[in-house]
Amino acid sequence: MRFIIFGPPGAGKGTYASRLGSKLKIPKISTGDMFREAIKQDTDLGKRVAQFVNKGELVPDKVAIEILEERISKPDSENGFILDGYPRTIAEAKALDQSPTMDAIIRLIVPEWVIIERLSNRRTCRNCGAIYNVKYLKPKKEGVCDRCGGELYQREDDKPKVIRERLRVYEAQTRALIDYYKGKVPFVDIECRSVDVPPETIVKKIQRKLQKMSLIK
Repeated sequence: MRFIIFGPPGAGKGTYASRLGSKLKIPKISTGDMFREAIKQDTDLGKRVAQFVNKGELVPDKVAIEILEERISKPDSENGFILDGYPRTIAEAKALDQSPTMDAIIRLIVPEWVIIERLSNRRTCRNCGAIYNVKYLKPKKEGVCDRCGGELYQREDDKPKVIRERLRVYEAQTRALIDYYKGKVPFVDIECRSVDVPPETIVKKIQRKLQKMSLIK
């Protein structure tokens, strides 16, 4: 089971992919997680990633491809994986073609107003990166991460004006990827037109569609 999950910032990709991965017993693999882990392990590859991340620059395709190849070669990926935030470019998509074929692309379709409402209320843990929402996914203690006790804060890019620009950039970048995969990999379109839909509801919807396509049991 090898899936890619696409969706605009704030669509819930990470949350849905993590929960779906747990149910299917396959890992969710995200570029952010890969970069953080590589830096944490202080490998040669991790040091190269840090050079870009610390400057706020995008990690080049070549480096991202190396990290992904290393990650999916690990034992926990033998039965499949869900890619979140990858591929980002056509070059990465072509490199991914060298690996076993993707079974489906899960595409989240979410209106702009829902995304702005979600992201403007989002809070992120400074320590472990866990994500909360002050309205719909509150931590047990205000301002404190349930997972590690770290401080929760609002990222600069989670403010409405910046969110709109992020959505514009996402649409421009992803349009080419969607076109690239059309006819190659089946799409599973999942609509979410409400702010407070429980994550489990969306995950069940994804599961039902994957079952109808005989991609999972």
